[in-house]
Amino acid sequence: MNTLLTVSVALLAGLLMTRVFKPFKLPSVTAYLIAGVLIGPYCLGALHMEGLGFSTSEEVGSLALVSEVALGFIAFSIGNEFRLDDLKHTGKQAVVIGILQALTATVLVDLALFSVHIVMPDKLSLPQVLTLGAIAAATAPAATLMVVRQYKAKGPLTSLLLPIVALDDAVGLVVFAVSFGVAKTLVNGTIDFVSIFVNPILEIVGSLVLGALMGWVLTQLEKLFNSNTNRLNLTIAIVFLTASLASLKFQAGPVQIGFSSLLTCMMAGTVFCNICPLSGDLMAAADKWTSPLFALFFVISGAELELGVFSDGAIVLIGSVYILARCLGKYFGAYFSSKAVNCESKISRYLGITLFPQAGVALGMCTTAMELGEAGRLIRNITLFSVLIYELVGPLLTKQALTAAGDIRPMSEETRKRREKKLAEAKRK
Repeated sequence: MNTLLTVSVALLAGLLMTRVFKPFKLPSVTAYLIAGVLIGPYCLGALHMEGLGFSTSEEVGSLALVSEVALGFIAFSIGNEFRLDDLKHTGKQAVVIGILQALTATVLVDLALFSVHIVMPDKLSLPQVLTLGAIAAATAPAATLMVVRQYKAKGPLTSLLLPIVALDDAVGLVVFAVSFGVAKTLVNGTIDFVSIFVNPILEIVGSLVLGALMGWVLTQLEKLFNSNTNRLNLTIAIVFLTASLASLKFQAGPVQIGFSSLLTCMMAGTVFCNICPLSGDLMAAADKWTSPLFALFFVISGAELELGVFSDGAIVLIGSVYILARCLGKYFGAYFSSKAVNCESKISRYLGITLFPQAGVALGMCTTAMELGEAGRLIRNITLFSVLIYELVGPLLTKQALTAAGDIRPMSEETRKRREKKLAEAKRK
């Protein structure tokens, strides 16, 4: 009962907050996140009134299953953007930009934080610098996808953005594995080539193979049903199963075989959309089913943000440097790489801004960074600080960039009048 009450309060808080922020024309994602902060342990939850919010971080963590399922569907939806007909035009550009912007962000963050390390070696060590630089490569696909859906963004920038966001996670995993491996070597004094090179390659390859298999299985099973309702139920079940299988880990001596849930579900969506002729209709139906799930996911994400990190001046300083350097890396990395592959000027100007959001993947990386012991705590707090800023500001910047690029178009006068007429009729009834 307590769990159901908490879930209902969280969802209602998120939906009502969108009405509060409607006059400011902010993305719904931002409203959901702020609602999560308000009912989280640092605001209303601190009153310890049952049903009013999350009293402790443990209560928020008890809903981790919701976040895992939501991320699975988000990744599956992004995978559906990898249609071969579209990739023939944007595939090369997406690969080049996706790799270069991630590496540029890592390099600039490394350089900026290394400067901080020279000035304050007691506050920031070299292993921490390398690890934070690797985390900077990751981008949050969830916030980007939600903004694109809410405003029905469509155009050259959006077509290129979603594949880049998906590829960004694969690049981020490799960069993190190498940088974190070097960081552990500096801390422990021993070089582990398996952790640095073998495990990340196996994780990426294994995720792609498992995802491709699940996408094929889904397509074959869809043929057994004639009802779109049953096909939708089957799609939901397979995404659940794929996200579950992606959490498995196997140990073979020093080699660890694991999977990335995001990459696995993305690959499943990619294979499904390219070999199933009904994928478009089924995904349109799934979008309606997943809407409340995504809203709840972002409210929970907001509740997870730890406002206590603002009490440490060193974290605020280092976090501010990290945020600024990463934004510059994402922007200029996307700008110059898109110029190099002959993208339109509006793509070069605005693409980097849409890559600012950062959340789930980065938080997963900083959890791994806790293996560094006390050094990992600082990495985690700085990442939490940056995620708090990115998640609250990033969706708005993404909306503005897509609008400036012409991918989000203002509501036509005809559509506006039709909506006003429907609302007036509803009020009379």
